[in-house]
Amino acid sequence: MVNRVFAAQLAGLPVFGPDGESIGKVRDLVAGLRLDQQPPRVLGLVVELATRRRVFVPMLRVTAIEPNAVTLATGSVNMRAFHRRPNEVLVLGQLIDAHARLADGDTRVTVADAAMEPIRTRDWVLARLAVRERAGRLGLTRRRSSLRVLPWSEVRGLGLTDLSGQPQGAGQLLMLFDTMRAVDIAATVRDLPTKRRHEVVDSMDDERLADVLEELPEEDQKELLAHLAEERAADILEAMNPDDAADLLAELAPADQNRLLDLMHPDESEPLKRLLTYSSDTAGGLMTPEPVILTPDATIAEALAHIRNPDLPAALASLAFVCRPPTETPTGRYVGCVHFQRLLREPPAELVASAVDTDLPALRPDAELSEITRYFAAYNLACGPVVDDQDHLLGAVTVDDLLDHLLPDHWRETGLHDVTEGQEIDSA
Repeated sequence: MVNRVFAAQLAGLPVFGPDGESIGKVRDLVAGLRLDQQPPRVLGLVVELATRRRVFVPMLRVTAIEPNAVTLATGSVNMRAFHRRPNEVLVLGQLIDAHARLADGDTRVTVADAAMEPIRTRDWVLARLAVRERAGRLGLTRRRSSLRVLPWSEVRGLGLTDLSGQPQGAGQLLMLFDTMRAVDIAATVRDLPTKRRHEVVDSMDDERLADVLEELPEEDQKELLAHLAEERAADILEAMNPDDAADLLAELAPADQNRLLDLMHPDESEPLKRLLTYSSDTAGGLMTPEPVILTPDATIAEALAHIRNPDLPAALASLAFVCRPPTETPTGRYVGCVHFQRLLREPPAELVASAVDTDLPALRPDAELSEITRYFAAYNLACGPVVDDQDHLLGAVTVDDLLDHLLPDHWRETGLHDVTEGQEIDSA
């Protein structure tokens, strides 16, 4: 086993059982802070299972830490969802980016990383800190300041009271987020104390925050939206997928809802206002108003170019909808749809009109969940059109939005499977 491991190197590493079976990924380290200047003991790892549940694994269960993986000893892993205790600190979530000072009392620094080392008792401690000097009254980190690795005892101002009260940047943590999916970032943000969560959210760019917000439970969404200045909250709603933004707005008080809609650009707020007129458990409430829409004289090559858009969710890319102008929802007369696989089989210069499926029925905006579920199952779809009585395309329902409404409440907190509190799994 290695003798020194920096926390940032552990982030995202796969965790395996003794027989090589996959357990999950490392998301953070948990340390117990002390009242004296001795290095805090690393209590364990926060491991995210394949089910997205985050559990605590004691360091005594760790038998090997390699550059590309962590291995656990034979035994059981407690499946109780991780909750931080009052005397504990998340190394990546709270300690990184913390402001501190050196023992000389004059030099102010920002923590860039923390290194844990084993001691004779088989415990691991946060023995060293990588720090950069800060300058100026605002405490900005000097860009050209060299990174220094110092013993824990030479750095002051990292007690629990200090970490909970001081303003803190988020640069290092956001760098770690660059390699993570939005759903994993959302789970990390949920684990942070409120102050730290707000600091991270304030430092994210709008597009990234919109992606993360879509993966959070409703209560967390509302709490973070309330924290943001109203102008920025409106910008975030504009950056979200329209159906997700409408779902979030529907949870707000009418006065807050109207105020945010008024701050949005009319081109962005109008589709949301239309979505809000439908019940959330109908096709109209589930649909996105921005599917791939083409006119009959578009070519196969043009259709494929739309579908190749990297920002387009996979479910929406499975179907292109052919309509008479206008091509903004609600469109002109709905002609039919073109399946992605059919587009791949046709010559690029052909018109999409030659490949349109006119036999696939469309959903009505008032269709309820049971009808939508049977529709998707019967036609083996990932996406389906929503059309009004005048044959105008209003939007499209995707299977992921349907599943969001079919799964139990709070499924984002519990993961993919319900787990009995305190249940254990054997990693042998």
